[in-house]
Amino acid sequence: MEKFCPLNLTPEEISDYTREWTGERFADGRPLVPDALIERVRKVTITEAWGVLRNEGYHHQYEGNWLCTHPGQVLAGRALTAMYMPRRPGMRQVMEEKGAKAGCIGDQISWPIDMLVPGDVYVADVYGKIEQGPIIGDNLATSIYAKSGNGVVHDAAVRDLDGIQELPNFTSFVRGWHPTYASPTIMLMGVNCPVRIGQVTVMPGDVVLGRQDGVVFIPAHLVEKVVKTSELVQLRDRFGKQRLSEGIYTPGQIDTRWEDPIEVDFSRWLEDHIDELPVPKAAIQEMLKERTW
Repeated sequence: MEKFCPLNLTPEEISDYTREWTGERFADGRPLVPDALIERVRKVTITEAWGVLRNEGYHHQYEGNWLCTHPGQVLAGRALTAMYMPRRPGMRQVMEEKGAKAGCIGDQISWPIDMLVPGDVYVADVYGKIEQGPIIGDNLATSIYAKSGNGVVHDAAVRDLDGIQELPNFTSFVRGWHPTYASPTIMLMGVNCPVRIGQVTVMPGDVVLGRQDGVVFIPAHLVEKVVKTSELVQLRDRFGKQRLSEGIYTPGQIDTRWEDPIEVDFSRWLEDHIDELPVPKAAIQEMLKERTW
């Protein structure tokens, strides 16, 4: 990939800085977390994901205080990152020349969009800008959605909210709305590079999970652990509530570390209800096989 911005990482650099991921990768070097796993991420709560990441030593993966374009919906996908900075004419001119040689089309704000593939989430660091912060309106939103099937995490305002909300699944997390546009005041400094979104350092290929209580950025190598832990927690919670409603156990027995007879009961309950639980059957069979509790 032609390095048309100073901070673009090469595929080799992305692989090096995300070396914990041992699975497949895109040609651009980003971890390729499987689609099926990302679908399971959609059912994970922010708190569940945050808890796993914190226990793994990742203490700064959550960012809140967003406005959501489609309240109540969930955003999940692989991060394609972009970093913007205040415009410096000389640097921008060099990047325009390099972009032309690399085959980039139109204004710089279109270049990352042209790189999106299905399942991506466009994560843009525009340093929280509101007035003259929007790099996305309804036209670019339509293109983003057509290419990725997802919304964005946009650390700035967006414009044309009415048009954006007409895209039924363009669930996006932004800092606000404003009718101005950012292009005259900014420049693109990097694509598929580390970006800062609030207190989070986001890497290309991180899995983005956005819900009404905020956004978590999950390092690719921890996605499977986040999903499995969440599914186990949700199943245990479902079992516990059912047994409480049946009067089989007391709250004091459920709201503590379970004793062995309850664990055995839980295993049998999983086996008896495996076809009706909201977790993939194969995942439950793996739980039973591993006996991870």
